[in-house]
Amino acid sequence: MAAADIRETLLELAVWMGMDRGQVAEFVRQAPPDEARAALKDLLTPLVRDPPERVLQLMDRVLGAELQAMPVTSPRALLPHPDAKAVVWQGDITTLRVDAIVNAANSDMLGCFRRNHPCIDNAIHNRAGPRLRAHLRPLMAAQGHPEPTGSARLTPGFMLPSGHILHTVGPIVQRLIDGCPPEAQARQLAGCYESCLDLAWASGLRSVAFCCISTGVFGYPQEAAAHVALSTVRRWLAVPAHAEAVDYVVFNVFLDRDRDIYRRLLPEYFPEGAGPPPRALCA
Repeated sequence: MAAADIRETLLELAVWMGMDRGQVAEFVRQAPPDEARAALKDLLTPLVRDPPERVLQLMDRVLGAELQAMPVTSPRALLPHPDAKAVVWQGDITTLRVDAIVNAANSDMLGCFRRNHPCIDNAIHNRAGPRLRAHLRPLMAAQGHPEPTGSARLTPGFMLPSGHILHTVGPIVQRLIDGCPPEAQARQLAGCYESCLDLAWASGLRSVAFCCISTGVFGYPQEAAAHVALSTVRRWLAVPAHAEAVDYVVFNVFLDRDRDIYRRLLPEYFPEGAGPPPRALCA
């Protein structure tokens, strides 16, 4: 990644935002490349309007250089055997080379506007670049209402190694009944997985990487969410036309606890032979 590209992009963006050119130029001149890159991300994340095309082009150069330099994982090589339809992988979903990764989005569908917020929505928008928000903004304005829970929307991946992004809005769990979310929210979560797979199928996408939708700040218990994810994907792939159209699904996890849950449950839902699925924790 060329430090000059970062400095030029930061200066162009800051001046467009109305900052003092002289002060910004002095900061750009003195700041180490990592500090300048962090400042660039901090300016882009909360933007409520899209930067001009010149800034977008400069960001393409910055992100393109970062993409060339970062390690990328092709999950097909991780499958336990050639006929396997599912695999668990722990790591940064923005480094996966698949046809589509799944973003656990909010209902505004414009990404996270909070600087350094550790949500996957923020991570995906930061890596894909500002063209993603610029692409979504007119679509959501034309729609005229927030994205419904359980639905999915497809966009290009822009500067990600994945070709596309499937954005879905998971349920927000505010109360548990005997340790489980209400049944309506379990159906909504299942709908997220079904909607993403249906849209991938309709769009000719053959590999999909799911994040742990609705866990974390959305409050869905991790193990209960894993049962919903695995059972829904297994049921969807049981349709012969679906199994022929989709090569494999990645269950991407970031936390060690999610890794342990998925590694324990995956063989029960995706055994090499056929068999009834296990009873879900919240059934």
